[in-house]
Amino acid sequence: MDDTDRSEPLLRHLSRRDRELFWLFGKGPRRTVSDPAIHHAIERMAATHPTVTAVEHHGEAITYRELDARATALACHLADLGVRPGDHVALFLRRSIPMVVGILATLKAGAAYVPQDVAIAPPAQLRHVLAIARPRVVLTTADHADHIPGGHPILTIPASGADQARPAFRPRRPARPDDPCYVLFTSGTTGMPNGVTVTHGNVVNLLLTQPGDLGIQPGWRVGQLLNIAFDMAAWEILGCLSHGATLVIRGEDIAATARDLDVIVATPTILSRLDPEGCPRVRVVAVAGEPCPGALADRWAGRAAFHNGCGPTEVTIVNTMGRHRVGEPVTIGRPTPNNTVYVLDEHGRPCPPGEPGEMWAGGDCVSAGYLDNPDLTGERYRPDPFLGGDRLMFRTRDLARWTPDGDLEHLGRTDDQVKIRGFRVELDSVSAVLETLPGCTRAVTLKLDSDHLVSFTAGAGVDPDEARWAVSRALPYYCVPAEVYSLDTLPQTPRGKIDKATLLDLARGAGAIA
Repeated sequence: MDDTDRSEPLLRHLSRRDRELFWLFGKGPRRTVSDPAIHHAIERMAATHPTVTAVEHHGEAITYRELDARATALACHLADLGVRPGDHVALFLRRSIPMVVGILATLKAGAAYVPQDVAIAPPAQLRHVLAIARPRVVLTTADHADHIPGGHPILTIPASGADQARPAFRPRRPARPDDPCYVLFTSGTTGMPNGVTVTHGNVVNLLLTQPGDLGIQPGWRVGQLLNIAFDMAAWEILGCLSHGATLVIRGEDIAATARDLDVIVATPTILSRLDPEGCPRVRVVAVAGEPCPGALADRWAGRAAFHNGCGPTEVTIVNTMGRHRVGEPVTIGRPTPNNTVYVLDEHGRPCPPGEPGEMWAGGDCVSAGYLDNPDLTGERYRPDPFLGGDRLMFRTRDLARWTPDGDLEHLGRTDDQVKIRGFRVELDSVSAVLETLPGCTRAVTLKLDSDHLVSFTAGAGVDPDEARWAVSRALPYYCVPAEVYSLDTLPQTPRGKIDKATLLDLARGAGAIA
């Protein structure tokens, strides 16, 4: 039974044409993936391009041959400490060449890496990550060993390649697509993050197929700009190294690093702080993690291939992508290869094209679930009735609708729909109006209380009264923010997204509402 036959009873409420479009729009292309595990592709690059520079940071550099040798030596140490396929290895350090060595060594040993930036993550979060992930070993560097909570074996990564003379390392068994690749901790409703297990099959399906491979080639320079605990950092690091390019790890000045990059992967918040004129080498830009303003997309699409994507950590970085062209509406594109997207109503039935609903993701992007949280896994991961078998689909909580051309128009998040004076308001729709104002590069709107919204804009010379007037002309009266604050830049979280909690504190502290 093929997918169309299996899903026919679930589509009876749709017209014949809409049933055809359900699969035409919602099913990504079928593609064969070259490797079962992402580090196999990196090892192949080390064999075929050994002298190419693999990683640069603060004036230091190592080639692919050196990276592979150092990672092999470290994998031997991990095995000596009892690390086996399927285990977890915590990677608690900062951006550096040893960080990349640690990632590759962990994968070579057959384990999944669990990254945290020790300079940013509070001690309570590190303890929580260790308690949930239960790593066999904590990898760090000598200057951060004192930051690691006690009770776990610690192995420091050598700063140089002095310990390379070890025999070729072979794990106890070959890596499989369903082996965990990394575990990332995402924001949770209880105040502590939830651990998400992402498999090698999930990762290679995005990074070794188009468009997720971003066309990266040997000789290109790819930025490592993002927090290592953010899933888009895996796009930067693993996406670069699996295609033989040079990973350029940033210092404190992101703009200085970006000036000499071919590929930039970023959130819209981070990208809005970079000037395309100052990045003359850039070929490809990919953004995700937040809604992308049209003006920002146009600004970069005029000089580079600009991809806008969408997808939470649970569906492997992004599960939809689209190339934006200047002057066109910004969409989140279409399902990436071997993946599906369903726009469903509140009863779980497919919405006709053009009608809004909630996005559910299916296919090879769907991760293995939450660590030590079966209740949440059961709530967000459900059996996929359209693909059948043992396939799962994931509730993204993103709202969207299909355009007549088969792209997905993002309509915000279910948790960004709020009630103001009894009316439902989509916060992103207010921000989108503000981002059309001259001088506004980014905007965010938040619910202050049951009767009032408050907005913040970034950029020069946005007049608050004119901003409120613009919203009043475009949207109903209850959507007009009580106050609009014009800032030079919007504060951001360690993962490069707008820091909404800080903005709410600012509004309340400023006494926005008497």
